[in-house]
Amino acid sequence: MNFADTTLVLPTLNEARNISKVISGVRNNFDGIRIIVVDDGSTDSTKEEVAKFKGVGFFDRSKRNLGKGLTASIIYGITHSKTKFVIVMDADLQHPFEKIKNIHSNLLNGSNLCVGTRKKVEEWPLYRQIISKTLMKLAELTLAARNAESCDDVFSGFFGVERTLFLDIYSSNKKRFVGYGYKVLFDFLKCIPKHTLRMSEISYTFRNRKYGTSKASLPQAVALLRSFLT
Repeated sequence: MNFADTTLVLPTLNEARNISKVISGVRNNFDGIRIIVVDDGSTDSTKEEVAKFKGVGFFDRSKRNLGKGLTASIIYGITHSKTKFVIVMDADLQHPFEKIKNIHSNLLNGSNLCVGTRKKVEEWPLYRQIISKTLMKLAELTLAARNAESCDDVFSGFFGVERTLFLDIYSSNKKRFVGYGYKVLFDFLKCIPKHTLRMSEISYTFRNRKYGTSKASLPQAVALLRSFLT
């Protein structure tokens, strides 16, 4: 199967030890797929690692005075893609790139949004599980209060979408997308009308990070609160 109708957007921040493995794995398994790496100001050799792969787009948002944030990076990548479909995936090997095939298949078969849902999370401590489940429930209640569609993992960072649909929703709701936040799928779901959405889900195991550190922080918690309120 050819994947020339799809762009993979990889947001990065200091992922030098992971990004080559991700790009190699994707290219070896998905013929024709386009890859865009959107960097948020890495201080390691992420850029140099990406440069080893001919044809992979690399955008350093920090050098364009565009502010910082995972959501903003993802939006930038989708905006600069040209294909019918876009798949968003973390660059830290926690998302199994093998599942790109399943997401792409669902998009081809009529879904305009396919969400990768975490059915199992490897080696998460109890406190993190509790925090995650509590925030997830709050997000689901927020969506229900707005009569918006929900799914099994509204905070997923692994999903595929029709590019024009995403950009249409974003252009009409820019102030409701929290650029410095990290839950772009949640921002998208709270904005898209139910009758417009044809959503499907695929499950996967969320892997434990081998290299690098988590980007979770207090500013991101504040950004998530703003997402709940906008």
